Amino acid sequence: MDEGEGAGGVEFRGSFADLYRANLHLRTASRVWLQLGSFFADTFSDLGRRAKRLAWEDYLKPGLPVALRVSCVRSKLFHSGAVAERTRESIGARLGQIPPVGKIQEDAEGDSPRLVLVRLLENRCTISMDSSGALLHRRGYRLATAKAPLRETLAAGMLMASGWDQRSPLLDPFCGAGTIPIEAALMARKIAPGLQRHFAFMDWPNFDGGVWESQRSEAREGRAESLPQILASDRDAGAIQAARANAERAGVADGIDFSCRALSRIDPPRGSGWVVTNPPYGVRLGAREELFKLYTRFGRVLRMQCPGWQVTLLGNSIQLLSATGLKFDLGISTRNGGVKVRLARGKVK
Repeated sequence: MDEGEGAGGVEFRGSFADLYRANLHLRTASRVWLQLGSFFADTFSDLGRRAKRLAWEDYLKPGLPVALRVSCVRSKLFHSGAVAERTRESIGARLGQIPPVGKIQEDAEGDSPRLVLVRLLENRCTISMDSSGALLHRRGYRLATAKAPLRETLAAGMLMASGWDQRSPLLDPFCGAGTIPIEAALMARKIAPGLQRHFAFMDWPNFDGGVWESQRSEAREGRAESLPQILASDRDAGAIQAARANAERAGVADGIDFSCRALSRIDPPRGSGWVVTNPPYGVRLGAREELFKLYTRFGRVLRMQCPGWQVTLLGNSIQLLSATGLKFDLGISTRNGGVKVRLARGKVK
């Protein structure tokens, strides 16, 4: 079994119970794939014959639509549409009927087609089944949104990369709909991120409901009650209202101090702590000149109010980061809402 396929993925071997557990507990993954098989195929005859040997009936029910994602790299079978069609025929041979074609819409609500990944690399074909369904950032709590929302998986990744010890105070002065402080509270309370949602594997014919319920019960029993001080603020009253509603759905509203206030009015506790935030970066919000003023003010406020604190943020401009007057180490690059951003970490001196 493996999470991810190719670049950006992490592979592991395990049981079906491990697959369930990965979906339940992983905070930064997008999907968990189950590898059904890997074999040599340089002709459509090879592909069809070997794909038929896979136990499709354990994961698919007759008549349900299937979406196939195909990639062909340095292989004799290079036509992705033909590869998808031959794979569909092989599924039909096991199920007694060829499944209808469906289309995955990542942000759609409700039932989606079952997703199958077919990857041909140098004539080796690897076929995997998506066990997650909706992308794993969809925890089930972020129904209310604000401007420039942040995915839950990215917020959790920022918190992990920041080095936050889950005991010291944490501050997000640009909290928007509250994703960073909510993810921080979920982490500190050891609440499994997938506890409130449905997964694709729950619809598989071989799904073991007893194992799944046991894992959910174990996750509930492992919760911690105490929380460090988590402060979240934004100057937009509508954003704070949305953040509070999301925190209520996540079950952590009692552990986060939300307030509607300007950046200059933040009031962190004395001592050390962490600032983890996603400030505007100019693509969606604000003019460039105003952003430089904002980042300059941000750095000045941190030096006055948060001396000795650690700072982690997302940014898309070295110039804007420099405007804070703080020294940052640049980390990984990723995308947020289609915008290329980099993780920046530093310390207020």
